[in-house]
Amino acid sequence: MRARTSRIGNVATLALALTLGGATAIPASADPLPPASTTGEVSDGAKGAPDKEKMSSHSQELLVEAEAAGKSRVTVMAATERGKTAEVVKHLTSLGATIGYVHDKLGYVRASVPTSKAEHISTIPQVKYVDLDEIVSEPKPDPTPGTSTGSSPWTGPSPQTPAENPYLPTADTGAVAFTKKNPTYDGRGITIGVLDSGVDLEHPALATTTTGERKISNWITATDPLLESDPTWRVMLNRVSGETATFRGTSWKLPHRDDAQYSIDTFRESSSAQSEFKGDIDRNGKTDDSWGILYDYRTHDIWVDTDGDHDFTNNTPMRPYAEKNQVGHFGKDNPSTRVQENVPFVVEYRTNVDLTPIGHAGTTADVINIGTVASAHGTHVAGIAAANMPGWKMQGAAPGAKIVSAKACVYAGGCTSVALTEGMIELVANQRVDIVNMSIGGLPALNDGNNTRSALYNRIIDEYGVQIFISAGNSGAGTNTIGDPSVATDAVSVAAGASKETWLANYGAKAKEEYWAQNYSSRGPREDGGFKPNIMAPGSAISAVPMFMDPEDIPQVSYKLPVGLSMFNGTSMASPQATGAAALLLSAARQNDLPVTPAQLRASLESTTRFIPGLEPTAQGNGLIRIDRAWPILRKAPEASNKYAISAPVCTPLAHLLATPNKGEGIYNRCDATKGGHKAGQSRTYNVTITRTAGPQEITSHTLTWIGNDGTYSSTNAVELPLGKPVTIPVIATPKTLGTHAAILDITPRDNTIRGTRMMADIITSNALDSAPYTASMAGNIDRVRARSIFVTVPEKTQALQVNLAGIAHGSAVRFLAIDPLGMPVESEEIQNRCYTSIGDAKVCPPTSRAYTNPRPGVWEIVVDASRRTPVTSNPFRLTASAQGVTVDPAEKTIPTASVGSPTEINWNIKNDFGNTPVRGTGGPLGSAHEERPSISQGEKHTYKVAVPAGTNRLEISTGKPADINSDLDIVVRDASGTEVGRAASSSAEETVTLAHPTAGTYTVEIDGYTIPSGKMAYDYQDVYYSSTLGKLTINNGSLHALEHGATLPITGEITPNTQPDEGRHMFGELTIMNSENAAIGSAKVSIEKITTK
Repeated sequence: MRARTSRIGNVATLALALTLGGATAIPASADPLPPASTTGEVSDGAKGAPDKEKMSSHSQELLVEAEAAGKSRVTVMAATERGKTAEVVKHLTSLGATIGYVHDKLGYVRASVPTSKAEHISTIPQVKYVDLDEIVSEPKPDPTPGTSTGSSPWTGPSPQTPAENPYLPTADTGAVAFTKKNPTYDGRGITIGVLDSGVDLEHPALATTTTGERKISNWITATDPLLESDPTWRVMLNRVSGETATFRGTSWKLPHRDDAQYSIDTFRESSSAQSEFKGDIDRNGKTDDSWGILYDYRTHDIWVDTDGDHDFTNNTPMRPYAEKNQVGHFGKDNPSTRVQENVPFVVEYRTNVDLTPIGHAGTTADVINIGTVASAHGTHVAGIAAANMPGWKMQGAAPGAKIVSAKACVYAGGCTSVALTEGMIELVANQRVDIVNMSIGGLPALNDGNNTRSALYNRIIDEYGVQIFISAGNSGAGTNTIGDPSVATDAVSVAAGASKETWLANYGAKAKEEYWAQNYSSRGPREDGGFKPNIMAPGSAISAVPMFMDPEDIPQVSYKLPVGLSMFNGTSMASPQATGAAALLLSAARQNDLPVTPAQLRASLESTTRFIPGLEPTAQGNGLIRIDRAWPILRKAPEASNKYAISAPVCTPLAHLLATPNKGEGIYNRCDATKGGHKAGQSRTYNVTITRTAGPQEITSHTLTWIGNDGTYSSTNAVELPLGKPVTIPVIATPKTLGTHAAILDITPRDNTIRGTRMMADIITSNALDSAPYTASMAGNIDRVRARSIFVTVPEKTQALQVNLAGIAHGSAVRFLAIDPLGMPVESEEIQNRCYTSIGDAKVCPPTSRAYTNPRPGVWEIVVDASRRTPVTSNPFRLTASAQGVTVDPAEKTIPTASVGSPTEINWNIKNDFGNTPVRGTGGPLGSAHEERPSISQGEKHTYKVAVPAGTNRLEISTGKPADINSDLDIVVRDASGTEVGRAASSSAEETVTLAHPTAGTYTVEIDGYTIPSGKMAYDYQDVYYSSTLGKLTINNGSLHALEHGATLPITGEITPNTQPDEGRHMFGELTIMNSENAAIGSAKVSIEKITTK
């Protein structure tokens, strides 16, 4: 059975027909836990575990969704053995694939395949990894200000603002000190690739380098031209000729060329409606403008009718930006306004694109692109990395560097996996940039770096010697929320921090710590314990935004920003700080004729960081980078030939899905203490195996040093490492307190100027909720912009995890957020900022009390943090987390006969299985159910019809009680028009789809026998709809009753049917036991066998 989880996180599925062609150029049930160690030593992992699957668990979920949605084809990206793409293409073609992109040197193939054949790709011997295309949400930087907490010396940036400033805090990384001492080491000679949403071509800060050269050396679009929802690509199919031509009812005047082979199309601004343009690309207040496009197949010249007169003869033919640096404009600027009303664009083309995916089998055509930014994000990122602001002292990190902009995002929001992969290949392999920044990513089901894109990024770094920097993600402050693709082993994952000066200058918020991680910054480690994030950099900045956008003012701060500048925050802003800083090092190295490998660059950066005392390594990695410290190390050309492989025990709910089950690149234990987890005060040994895989032939002596250790870890302080021979080091862990215990083990050759390698270790000791009082608490004070966590182990059969926040000071803005045992934030990004006390939205996210129903058993993390907008520096709080649940006896009751309109009395007994809590019984409308126990074979589909009457409150379809416990069933529900309205596709046969207030009509239910190892099995099927027209179940005393652990409470009620059920159906009522916060903590069912009329 395919391994599937339910943690999609920040990623939206690409809703496409997904047949690509193009140029060659709340919590569910727990997954099984690893077996518990029966001694004080952690198990070395399962013996004889099956080979890892080539398709990541996240992509397997995407495939399930595509199957459930009836998609005929999906786009796959395969990392192959290098030089073996031809064999893979041959295999894919035999499966009915259309090949879209091939890069043989890196071993990469992208293709569109029939959905039913996607799984077969894993059987191709030369394929190492395969994943599906999708849309990755573009980060939404949050410029929301703090509340002014007093007078501020910062009055906003201006040309007089010094280079060392808190607005664009490049000084925090040592960049200002470095360039002040070495003025020519300012990035000159280095080109930064910016893979993002596109960069504004006419921003003054991005016009030239410090040496007067053009800043943006090229601008390209990386999305696929056919089916990635990118309307900036136009397929040139409409051939025209002569002096005039009619197209779409309009006459167009064409340039006179004797041998021209013209094709015409249009570009509509309405296609940008979901972007920051809001459908008005030419900024004239209308959203219905369109512009003609003319293309010459012979010369590849492109005309854009920007003046809208349907005459191409008065438009200058354009070429791709790299050829002539031509920039066109939509709209006319009004000099009397602050903003620039015309929007710049560039053009490019691709030839002989296979149009089979869009219904033109066997046909090719050229496609052209109208390249505008998709959002402000990419411009802001580029400004942080390399802005050279004329007349200003405040600059980006590397003002002398050039930029190549590769747009990977679309107007509709988000960036495609294909573009993030092929755009990276294009930047490094073809554009020959020296370093790359990517501030985009998501939180997948299994963030272990074991997927196609991560493998390719590692190959790119190794093959081309170009270092990639990637934002760590904005899903913090929970453990193991590190984003993909920053989890790629050799990519530098950048966490976000801020100084107290930046908090005050950019937010008007006073912070106590000199420097600390931002709460939103995603935390490590990787699921396999891998070392992520790698470094920390400033995550707040006032930087460039497109000149046609109105700047966003910062309320509660006494200054306004000029056009072209805005304040964003996020790890998206931290990553270009690090990228630009690293560009300074490369610039210095190049001017000194010093070759630098990515390994040397990483090691020099990571060996010279400022480690923030008291801040977990999982939040800061190696610490805040300081390139002024890194250069003295790098200039000595330190030996970086040693490479290492680390294998350490991992115990998490997903550890069985790792490349080597229950083993990874660092120690990570997040298990329930009864299932392999670690208890506070317990001493256990974790055997860590280190293999030196490259370097000198002779045995080398290494020192072992613990960093950030709270006293939990101990080991030998030296080890001899021969080449190619594994050496096992016992690490003894004795956590003294509850909570997370993270540290770094530094493994460095003796007498070496840079480190060898480092391993992250994180052991979580949790509060058990499986015994009286079934409650854990955390109390104290939380400082503004700081966070604290409590870990609780939710036992099996818990009906609700109840979390309450109290003891809050008047006006204090504090919130709690939950992270489930898989490391997934439960509250969505959209509502997290509405969960604060005082400033939140209680209707959307109740700030002081929430219940997580049917919680996944395992170790949960509840994070408490204080907003930058809270009016007091230190915020008192008291948080409690309780496991709740009751047993209802009888859980199921059948009434032989009832009469229409006549009530029948029912009695229940409620027993409290967990902690003390008030309870009450509630009834509701009756349900009408159809139930079967059919048998289904693997690959077979069962279809059911459900006629839903008007006035239905809820429709619920479920499967369960499979004869084969390892089976996997999926449910798809379609309405009367055939539109899919619901689906359930987890990794089990226990599935449920619920539709609230469904429209009356006949619904079609499809049950897919997705995986049935026994070949055929029986299962329970039920569809039920609830409506007050059917009758009701009432509870005689619905008030709250205090119920202690183990105590019982009698409850009585009446069930009254209003009608007889349709043939083949029976009616029933449901008793729900609620706690004082209206969370369901138990239930019972009452069925009526026969209903008579009076």
